[in-house]
Amino acid sequence: EVQLVETGGGLVQPGGSLRLSCAASGFTFTAYAMSWVRQAPGKGLEWVSAINSGGSTNYADSVKGRFTISRTNAKNTVYLQMDSLKPEDTATYYCNAAYRGSGIDYWGQGTQVTVSS
Repeated sequence: EVQLVETGGGLVQPGGSLRLSCAASGFTFTAYAMSWVRQAPGKGLEWVSAINSGGSTNYADSVKGRFTISRTNAKNTVYLQMDSLKPEDTATYYCNAAYRGSGIDYWGQGTQVTVSS
């Protein structure tokens, strides 16, 4: 059974930090690129960050310099460290696993991040 379980969301003030985790199981974790994708209320999906099987990372311009993605293959877990949070970061954050060229996508259920005073 494929599972991606996101945790770590919550309510924080602007300028605060959160660390999201995504625990994966049921597939060969090391073969997949992992991404974080978010959806703000009333908006479409927005890609946030990705890390490939070799550890190379990429970020959306909107979060570059503030967010850090990482993965621990031994734990089948991907993380998103979010610093200097802004109200516009408020969204449901989803973990995604993808095998390049295969068209295979696995999704978690999401974790809510709310940035507000």
